[in-house]
Amino acid sequence: MLDSNIKSQLKTYFEKIVNPIVLEATLDDSTPSAQMLELLNEVAEQSDKITVKTAGNSKNIPSFTVSKVDEVARIAFSGLPMGHEMTSFILAILQMSGYPPKVEQEVIDSIKGLEGKKHFQTFISLSCHNCPDVVQALNLMAALNPNIEHEMIDGALFQGLVDQYQIMAVPTVILNGEVFGQGRMSVEEIAAKLDTNASARDAEKISAKAPYDSLIIGGGPAGASAAIYSARKGIRTGVVAQRFGGQVADTVGIENFISVKETEGPKLVMALEQHVKEYEVDVMNLQTAKSLSKTDNEIQITLENGAILKSKTVILSTGARWREMNVPGEQEYRGKGVAYCPHCDGPLYKGKRVAVIGGGNSGVEAAIDLAGIVSHVTLVEFDTKLRADAVLQKKMHSLPNVTVITNALSKEVLGSDGKVTTLRYEDRANNQMHEIALEGIFVQIGLLPNTDWLKGVIDLSPRGEVIIDQKGETSMPGVFAAGDCTTVPYKQIIIAMGEGAKASLSAFDYLIRS
Repeated sequence: MLDSNIKSQLKTYFEKIVNPIVLEATLDDSTPSAQMLELLNEVAEQSDKITVKTAGNSKNIPSFTVSKVDEVARIAFSGLPMGHEMTSFILAILQMSGYPPKVEQEVIDSIKGLEGKKHFQTFISLSCHNCPDVVQALNLMAALNPNIEHEMIDGALFQGLVDQYQIMAVPTVILNGEVFGQGRMSVEEIAAKLDTNASARDAEKISAKAPYDSLIIGGGPAGASAAIYSARKGIRTGVVAQRFGGQVADTVGIENFISVKETEGPKLVMALEQHVKEYEVDVMNLQTAKSLSKTDNEIQITLENGAILKSKTVILSTGARWREMNVPGEQEYRGKGVAYCPHCDGPLYKGKRVAVIGGGNSGVEAAIDLAGIVSHVTLVEFDTKLRADAVLQKKMHSLPNVTVITNALSKEVLGSDGKVTTLRYEDRANNQMHEIALEGIFVQIGLLPNTDWLKGVIDLSPRGEVIIDQKGETSMPGVFAAGDCTTVPYKQIIIAMGEGAKASLSAFDYLIRS
């Protein structure tokens, strides 16, 4: 199952094992069980500190646990942790053995201080690129705190549990039988959500920081680039970000980043973060800007938690978010049939009927991907024709289970028993209403700039983008902007990075002249 190269890598990784580990499996006579046993044995062969047992008594078959010898297991994998989740498996072995995690001590202390029994279950799909972040975060928390247990569940393998919890999107995290959260979450985010005093502590700590020369709002490609260029100038630089990487973390394949033939969003985000950390940049993660104001000498940013930051210059790089349909039922059934990531959530709709909203490249690509999983795809486009590249349209039209409806206005999402059942749309040619019976709706209609908090303070375009000139300057002196939140055309990673560098250089020029 594992090739010689992977086995060689595992031998090297497992040299870091601190205490002996037991992998205990619950199996039957099925093929998945045989595959699991083969994987566990091959992994155990790479270290004399790993033992495999088959006396497990889990209700989920096949599954296995990871624990220290003579300790009650707190980490479990229900399903085969292949693909992205192989890394989760290896990290679970190392961290449960006592190998120190690469997490800030403050976060570790917060996790260890959590009280009360917490049983987490994370539903994943093996094609989901966000799922490993959540699995690894919760595995780490289980390794650090005896009160915490975590189980990874492959939704494709345990359909009964998927139906029981009505899982329609991954990753979905269940805590003690109730939905805790959906989507990508870091260990810092989860710990902060559980630690009710974390926000107040953060606000006090952040407000005590000295003023910056350059403060960057947003941690995507534009923000990372701006941070590096600012730090290289030797000025005091800070970054405020909801999550480092922004939308790039949700991007599956990247094939147009010059000099890198092919990569994935999470890998690029990791590289960006590592590059930024090479410099003296104060990164404040899990923080959201609430307002911006200016006095004679400095610019003030107020965060959602009440903290106040001050800086001589500010660079806005808040990026964009998925555009929503804004129709009745969309929010009610979000994560229960309404989805925004076909690659992540597509496997949950195997054999079902779905719609894709949007006829641009993203929409047509989604229809093509989903056609190989679901029983039927209906692509719904507002315009009278599709806007996707001709080569994508040709591929989609060749598929027998894809129907295209143009000149259609989505009007309402309907459902029953907590699940989507119908999309209602209007034929714009004759104003007649129609309904499509389905189980899932994937919204692919572009992005909206994250600039609502700037209305009335910074000049915005009719689309809500920050208006900038050729130097990245905004309508407020000392405030610059870059990336997808601005009026710069062509929202591309490489363009955002260039714009971030330009805004940083412009901010530095402003500093030395004012």
